[in-house]
Amino acid sequence: MSEKLNLPLRPRRNRKSESVRGLVRETVLTPADLIYPLFLHDEPQNDPIASMPGCHRWSLEGLVGEVGEAWNAGVRAVVFFPKIADFLKTPRGEECHNPDGLIPRAVRAVKSAYPGITVITDIALDPYNSDGHDGVVERMPDGDLKILNDETVAILCRQALCHAEAGADIVSPSDMMDGRVGEIRAALDEAGYEEVSILSYTAKYASAYYGPFRGALDSAPKAGDKKTYQMDPTNRREALREAELDVAEGADMIMVKPAGPYLDIIRTLRDAFDLPIAAYQVSGEYLMIKSAAKDGWIDEEKVAMESLIGIKRAGADMILTYFAKDIAGKLSK
Repeated sequence: MSEKLNLPLRPRRNRKSESVRGLVRETVLTPADLIYPLFLHDEPQNDPIASMPGCHRWSLEGLVGEVGEAWNAGVRAVVFFPKIADFLKTPRGEECHNPDGLIPRAVRAVKSAYPGITVITDIALDPYNSDGHDGVVERMPDGDLKILNDETVAILCRQALCHAEAGADIVSPSDMMDGRVGEIRAALDEAGYEEVSILSYTAKYASAYYGPFRGALDSAPKAGDKKTYQMDPTNRREALREAELDVAEGADMIMVKPAGPYLDIIRTLRDAFDLPIAAYQVSGEYLMIKSAAKDGWIDEEKVAMESLIGIKRAGADMILTYFAKDIAGKLSK
């Protein structure tokens, strides 16, 4: 047997039991950190989403029930994404600011049933746009598509006002148009909605991880791609510039999307800004965990938990995740 080592520093002493590990734990994930994204449609039934196992397109009744289950599990914030019927889609997405549209009705129903829950709404045109883009499309003589920034921002302001009037607590522009945070802030304040917050998709990358989500909402572009407005995945400094603009324009919270492949961006923004930072664990991240777990290669609960802890450790204050209800239930026990 070898002689005992003379080691005055033994880091393992801080790992010797669960109670000691708890005392020195640096990152703590709680249900209050989680935001639950929910899909809905204007149909009487709840439809399972093939590309996202465990997720559904909820009817309004089903949505209220699912929010209730999430609330009981400890989730205190939800965000809604609508699947809009094709006959309502137009080039300018006018349905997005219909006061009797799907999202305003959903906000009113959920806030009536659970007044204490924070309701976040997505501000973008792609679910409503017949072209499948986040902005108004102009077709150029050479056949290319141009996304009209300023015309889109004017419509987004109407959408944000519509959602605020319905009772949304936070509006969340995900379109990546220039200047939309400032314009939305001005429109909300002028209309008397100073208390409605803005959670800006500040660093939303043109990512391949969004595929299952677009299938869930049938919101993929009919032509072209989103690379002229969503960020190039190769860029880090550009995220700082986008964040500086959003902060100056009045964003209350800023977001990085996707989360897992962009932990460095979360850390970069955390080090540079004092505002709360959200990170979106997107559909592709979710599906990879689900698929690997289904085949028995990984433990779904443990890997999901570890992935969320990693996102928070990188600097996120809040995480949008499809695991929110299940993980909140585990954390609450």
